[in-house]
Amino acid sequence: MEQTIITREFIELLIDLIDNQDAAQILELVKDFHSSDFAALYDELEVEQVRYLLFLLDKETAGDVLVELEDDEREEFLENIPAEEIVEQFINEMDSDDAADIIGDLPEHRQEEILSKIKDLEQAGDIVDLLNYDEDSAGGLMAKEFIRVEEDWNVGHCIEEIRENAEDVEEIYFVYVTDSDNVLRGIISLKTLILNDWNQPILELIDRDVKSVKTDADAETVANIMEKYDLVALPVVDSIGRLVGRITIDDVVDVIREAAEKDYQMISGITSDVESSDKIWPLTRARLPWLLIGLVGGVFGSRVLELFEGELGLYPQLIFFIPLIASMAGNVGIQSSSIIVQGLASNTLGLESTPKKLMKELMVGLMNGIITASLLFGYNMLSDSSMDLTVAVSLSLMSVILFASLFGTMIPLFLNKVNVDPALATGPFITTINDIMSALIYLNIGKIIFEANLF
Repeated sequence: MEQTIITREFIELLIDLIDNQDAAQILELVKDFHSSDFAALYDELEVEQVRYLLFLLDKETAGDVLVELEDDEREEFLENIPAEEIVEQFINEMDSDDAADIIGDLPEHRQEEILSKIKDLEQAGDIVDLLNYDEDSAGGLMAKEFIRVEEDWNVGHCIEEIRENAEDVEEIYFVYVTDSDNVLRGIISLKTLILNDWNQPILELIDRDVKSVKTDADAETVANIMEKYDLVALPVVDSIGRLVGRITIDDVVDVIREAAEKDYQMISGITSDVESSDKIWPLTRARLPWLLIGLVGGVFGSRVLELFEGELGLYPQLIFFIPLIASMAGNVGIQSSSIIVQGLASNTLGLESTPKKLMKELMVGLMNGIITASLLFGYNMLSDSSMDLTVAVSLSLMSVILFASLFGTMIPLFLNKVNVDPALATGPFITTINDIMSALIYLNIGKIIFEANLF
């Protein structure tokens, strides 16, 4: 399916049709829309217009659209809809994990009201079970809909079970095999079932090398396991190994995306999860802490320059290269910390010890320092700078790069060791510290060389 392009003309036409309640024309206009396309319209329409549109759609599509909406949009949309209509139009057609996500974001009194309107007690029970798990755990991610067979069945019995329950399971990737106590024993593929004799015992066909997670496993662990082993679905078991649910790849994609957005925002100095469409105060509150840290860092940086006021008066040419030294230190620090943070996030750092990682980064910093310092040395020589300044700037640049490389490596490793998100190490934090330290290193080296009058 080609990507739907939503233009201003399309939106104006849609609004006009909604205002005139021309249901037939609206359905014709949006017949090729995906649920994410409908969700993208939310900011372009009034809440009442969105409601009219979603109640025109078939219930499965309407439920998918509701899942695609941002949390605050969904809460605003559902605010004045009666609980019975929410259940009838949306919840009844959803998988249990999606229904739990939607209900879990609502105030407690609304949760109870909606749950009381669900007529299917088994569905309501599944949703309540999921609501009891942390939303960032395997239990919070899993769905209760899956196909389970017992290990003493034959192929024919399994196929009958699939036929009976297939309508309740959106995608059937594997059939999960348990014993009579519901303890997970393995998996069996649909292909295996189809290709074997009807009376074949499945005990002889089971793949027992099955990866699973417990309900309390955190979401990023789940994502890492599914990525590492290329899984499209992952069974979830309780503390004694009983099968309680499954996590599918679409849920994990959301986890990966949200983790990437969180890390990107933290690297940028934004302390909480915000969107560009949020109100002014939440956006301000999310950005302000790191700006205040940067402000404090700038004050300390100015104090460093004040300490060297006399030397800068005697050797004013040192001032010209302060921005260059600070900029290079910040860039190197962010590069080093970003590589470590990325490795920690994806579990690709391997088994290298911390000293080995630091030694590797030291060698990288040394190589980069020699190359950039040599280029700067050549530039200063060609521009007829004094030898004292040329040596001071080049030696300072190499020293600053070495420091920034090691500092940018150590800080995320340390934060990870003390269970603090290492993404905090990048961006404003590294830049602020490196600004101060690079000024100290540069001005001290410059002072020593100029006072020694070696050249």
